[in-house]
Amino acid sequence: MAELRTKEVDDLLKVLASLDDEDVIFTLLEDLFTIREIRETSQRLSVARMLSAGRPYTAIEDATGASATTIARVSKCLSHGAGGYAAALEVLEDAATE
Repeated sequence: MAELRTKEVDDLLKVLASLDDEDVIFTLLEDLFTIREIRETSQRLSVARMLSAGRPYTAIEDATGASATTIARVSKCLSHGAGGYAAALEVLEDAATE
């Protein structure tokens, strides 16, 4: 995915990394993404959390409404991806223990 890492993407990363107010981040998401994109992205994170907890696909489909294709894609990223989901799940786990 090296071709995706452009100056524009780096600028977005800098902005996201510098924001620490959830409300400000949410307003940025509202401006950057459609409602559908926000929901689908959030859904994938929920799917990753459930897969990580060992939940079966059918239970994940029922709980999130995600398709089997989406669940499989997230599963593949958890197993063979760049580690983004693992990092996100670690953030959520740390936040839950605070």
